[in-house]
Amino acid sequence: MDVMIERCCGLDVHQATVVACLMVGSSDGRPRKEIRTFGTVTKDLVCLREWLLEQGCTHVAMESTGIYWKPVHAVLQDAFDVTVGNALHMRNLPGRKTDVKDSEWIADLLRHGMIAKSLVPSKPLAELRDLLRYRRKLTESRSAERNRLLKLLDGANIKLSSFVTDVFGVSGMAMLKALLDGKPVDETANLARGRLRKKLPQLALALEGRVEEHHRFILRLQLERLDEIEVHLAKLDARIEDKLQPYAENRALICEVPGMDRINSARVVAELGTDMSLFASEAHVASWAGVCPGNNESAGRRRKSRVRKGNVYLTTTLVEAAQAAVRKKGSYFRDKFHRLKARRGYKRALMAIAHKILRAIYHMLRLRTHYKDLGATYLDQVDQARTTKNLRRRLELLGYKVTLDKIAA
Repeated sequence: MDVMIERCCGLDVHQATVVACLMVGSSDGRPRKEIRTFGTVTKDLVCLREWLLEQGCTHVAMESTGIYWKPVHAVLQDAFDVTVGNALHMRNLPGRKTDVKDSEWIADLLRHGMIAKSLVPSKPLAELRDLLRYRRKLTESRSAERNRLLKLLDGANIKLSSFVTDVFGVSGMAMLKALLDGKPVDETANLARGRLRKKLPQLALALEGRVEEHHRFILRLQLERLDEIEVHLAKLDARIEDKLQPYAENRALICEVPGMDRINSARVVAELGTDMSLFASEAHVASWAGVCPGNNESAGRRRKSRVRKGNVYLTTTLVEAAQAAVRKKGSYFRDKFHRLKARRGYKRALMAIAHKILRAIYHMLRLRTHYKDLGATYLDQVDQARTTKNLRRRLELLGYKVTLDKIAA
């Protein structure tokens, strides 16, 4: 293999230590190796940078190990060409495995140009990612807390969820607070609003449970926890909107795609970015996101393969958008989904729609163009054209000269 870089360094990054292997040498001889171990505090990382600068190092590579690579990358990115590689693609040959040998292997791969760079977001996008990922954790915590509250009500034989669609809506929350205060059943049921008032007799029966002081104590803590999460989500949303101001135009384009709302479009901007020149094609961005199957071909035969592993945050966002997009009547995504669902099943069809949504977003951001829905009849037109072409070809193979005249409506 040809030597691409004469002065490079491979880093094996851990929580407390960084093992660095410096390789210096041209292609016509064996390289000189020097190995040192540094700590991961800022002072030690600065010493690592100064040592590499003294040795004339130009390129540095490391694995994307958890979050431990981030501070190392932040210290070195201004002084060197830093490559963060996928650990799955940089596995060493089985055998003697040590931190020193891992750093040597990474340096050797980098020296021969065999490490593909992972996508490292810019600082503004990295901050936006942190905010949106934390928001996702908070919404998951809110859902878990709500489920625990419903479980507590069932334990007290309060069957509110059987008659109220949204227990945490206006009417439901009013009834929960009335249960805390120990109000009578009829008075609590009378707090229902809107169409729910038609169910007052059923609500009165559902609220006749055995609510003891123990249940009220836990219920009070759970409601306080939910209120706290709502306050934090409001603060996060305000911060996210402020960080999204530079990307307002791109976000508006993404929102034109069916299934994309305010939050999903923000997640796509944070995870995917807005510079589509970083991806060679729509196939590359789909592979990176993990919404397309991998290649599994042997002896000229293609076999089944699972969906590739990719950016889990972007993948889940696209699947959520696909679930909303297939409900839009008269859209291309809805028609395509039902055609695929009949042959491949619900999950595969949904992932295929997520794939198509990502491809649409890629072209919209790359070409700076608006979304154009193909419509529910597009696939019917394609099928008609394909069927006509196939039948005409078969007749011509049988020796007939075919002339097609369309019958007037």
